[in-house]
Amino acid sequence: MVGAGRRRRPRPHRRARGRRPLTDHLERLGLDLRSTLTEQRLDVAVRSSWEPQAGPDRRRSMTARVEAGLVALFAASGAPASGVALACVGSLARRELGPRSDLDLVLLHDGRLSRAAGGLDALSERLWYPLWDARVKMDHAVRTPAECTAVAGQELSAGVGLLDLRVVAGDADLVSGARTALLGAWRTNARRRLPELLDALEERWSSAGDAAYLLEPDLKEARGGFRDMTMLRALAATWLTDRPHAGVEAPYGRLLDVRDALHVASGRPLDRLLAAEVDEVARMLGHSEPDDLRREVSLAARRVAHAVDLTARAARQAVPVRRVLGFARRERGPEYRVAGHGLIVSGPPGSQEVGLTSADVADDPLVGLRAGALAAREGLTLAPVTADNIGARVSPLPDPWPEPAREALLGMLSAGPALLAVWEALDLAGAITCWLPEWAGIRARPQHNPLHRHTVDRHSVQTVVEAHRHLTSVERPDLLLVAALLHDIGKLPGAGAAHPAVGAPIAREVADRMGMTAPDVAVVELLVREHLTLAELATRRDHADPRTQDALVAAVEGRGDVLELLRFLTAADARAAGPAAWSPWRASLINALADHVGGMLVDGRPAARPDLASMVDVGLARSVALDGRARVRVEARPGGVELLVAAPDRLGLFSDTAGLLAASGVAVRAAVLHTVDLDSGPVAVNTWRVDKERVVDVPDAAFLVQQLERLATGDRGALEPVRRRESRAHPEPAQVHVEAVGDASESASVLEVRTGDRSGLLWALGASLSAAGLSIRSAHVATLAGQAIDTFYVTEPDGRRPGPGRDREALDALAAAARAETEERVARD
Repeated sequence: MVGAGRRRRPRPHRRARGRRPLTDHLERLGLDLRSTLTEQRLDVAVRSSWEPQAGPDRRRSMTARVEAGLVALFAASGAPASGVALACVGSLARRELGPRSDLDLVLLHDGRLSRAAGGLDALSERLWYPLWDARVKMDHAVRTPAECTAVAGQELSAGVGLLDLRVVAGDADLVSGARTALLGAWRTNARRRLPELLDALEERWSSAGDAAYLLEPDLKEARGGFRDMTMLRALAATWLTDRPHAGVEAPYGRLLDVRDALHVASGRPLDRLLAAEVDEVARMLGHSEPDDLRREVSLAARRVAHAVDLTARAARQAVPVRRVLGFARRERGPEYRVAGHGLIVSGPPGSQEVGLTSADVADDPLVGLRAGALAAREGLTLAPVTADNIGARVSPLPDPWPEPAREALLGMLSAGPALLAVWEALDLAGAITCWLPEWAGIRARPQHNPLHRHTVDRHSVQTVVEAHRHLTSVERPDLLLVAALLHDIGKLPGAGAAHPAVGAPIAREVADRMGMTAPDVAVVELLVREHLTLAELATRRDHADPRTQDALVAAVEGRGDVLELLRFLTAADARAAGPAAWSPWRASLINALADHVGGMLVDGRPAARPDLASMVDVGLARSVALDGRARVRVEARPGGVELLVAAPDRLGLFSDTAGLLAASGVAVRAAVLHTVDLDSGPVAVNTWRVDKERVVDVPDAAFLVQQLERLATGDRGALEPVRRRESRAHPEPAQVHVEAVGDASESASVLEVRTGDRSGLLWALGASLSAAGLSIRSAHVATLAGQAIDTFYVTEPDGRRPGPGRDREALDALAAAARAETEERVARD
């Protein structure tokens, strides 16, 4: 990229400009630019080996082919012998050209060549037009060295890109002088521009994400990608710091290999590793499984990103902080203190590092854990040379671990957010998998669940960080931390939804090897095995159903202390997954069920069950029973507006309410339905969480009451908009999944629906059950990552549980509704 402000002349339409004389001249000379610059370059890539060691030679060969064509073009253009040069920046300048990479060219001149006819403008046309005729994708500029320096000073991206300026053909001294001036200006202004450079890094990362954790990473723009390596070189060019050479060149080269294979496989100049291209790219690079490629990309991006973090930190330290000092106050110098066990803390305040008193200290098998604990606990950085020494000399710990080792690990895990950087440094050094060999199975393993934002290992560490806020809320914070670290240790290839059961015995082995007592090992195993149970029961089951309560009591083996550990592990796991997995609504459901069941456990034994009155507003239900009129409350809650709808229960009330909200343009995020049996008859008390942030954006409560009463009398006009919309819906049939959960309730059939969410879906599902003559006793509705996950407890109108035949009828009706197979559409088709 040659930067903004470049002097680019518009390219005429190919039909308007016709063929250029120079193009014919080049053909007479036997120079086919399209073949040389595009086809031969691609042929080099196709024929090359895809072994890691072959990558640099492949890219140098492709670069040489392109440069040969550009040199011939420059020679044929009639350019003067001095004062003009064709230069390049970007991947061409770094000799890292990909099979379909664009060319970044600069026509550099000393200002003496006139822009009159036959001068500079004519020369640039003789260079650019043959490239356009050959359909070569390029970015171009015409500048003097002074103009390059001016543009570099005005725009950061141009300044960074021009640091790679290299001659292709022409006056090499002119290009060398321009590059020297650019480097000099960059170093002179480095301290002033460093904050701008670091802000640009953060802005790009927030936009493009982190290549180490994305399923479809942008290899160029994302954190840990090619732009970061360019920034590393730019930071090193300031002379404020050096970039880490060890451990970063090979990962960067492998990312370039992935890009090269992606260009060949896709037939396009892609930088984003799209899911559709992963299989072929993985095959080309010798991986038997696509996820092996994703893991390789993740680990390579982590090393590049880690190098950027270290280099940026060193650059910040090199820039002195200006302070206004009083007469009685003196500026503090660098600190150096001995921390014990062969560890030292050194560096200026705010930028201190944990180091070793000598390299031999790294031979102590506990020093790595102790260094990590010290760095995490005090929010310090593990010095790069220290991490390297620990990784080079790390050895497996004794079995079982000595108590100081376990305490050091727990000290590191209890540090909160400071854990992340320390764990990453130790992981990249190879220490983590030496201490915990089971960690290798989940390291950099991608997650294909859209709720998750991180790889399995990074998610596990983030869960530990999220658990930090709950450490004072449980009796055994150590068990919570170990369970958080190991809760997804079973996410191995093929485990799928069974990963808790797969991971539980693995967690037991790890905890036992750590030297934990047998009862503590059993608790860790239980928490790993049941870490999804509370969330599933709370969000997809009727809290008032005895089967739901019994299932949770059984999961925690009747222990209130284990229930509290499970509650906070569930919260930490969901927070770590990402915003889609944790919301105030889900938190309220999880805490409500945990509270209700926790009240049943007294001295480790089940006590009285909570009644429905503790879960719903029975007073509101009684007011409805007095006059038979519906009640609607609209309240602002954290995360959205909540509607509490109470009305005499009837067949179709759920679908009518859902349809009414959909017709009003209000999307439902979640809902919980209950039925209260009173002497005068059943009353439905339903809670709806909608996607509006303000109460004024939701239809007026009085209007909703009026419309519900009209619907109860058979006036269906209010639902006509949503009915028409559903008749035009075209969901993907493969996304629909329905099933009956046979043992979830003794008194009702429990039916689950999973499908892509859409406006009107809840109305269609509820209407299908009403049409089948089934009553919805309770329902639990949620939308996660665009997927509707809805659970219905249904009975016959007289309250009996439906038989197997009726369950099958209900499932068929729900599936048809999820696919929008209305009678009108079926008749039309």
